[in-house]
Amino acid sequence: MDKDRIEGSATQAKGAIKETAGKITGDAKLQSEGAADKAAGKVQNAVGGLKDAVRDAVK
Repeated sequence: MDKDRIEGSATQAKGAIKETAGKITGDAKLQSEGAADKAAGKVQNAVGGLKDAVRDAVK
């Protein structure tokens, strides 16, 4: 498993927490930061998946 997949998953989780905290507290900025973190984590996770696929195809 590529480190990008691990870091991407962690970023997604952090984003989900921030987004939820923003919803609970009514902080729109925190909520949007959380959504952005979640999106960035998904992209990073996808990049890691591609790296894994290429590495597996080369084997």
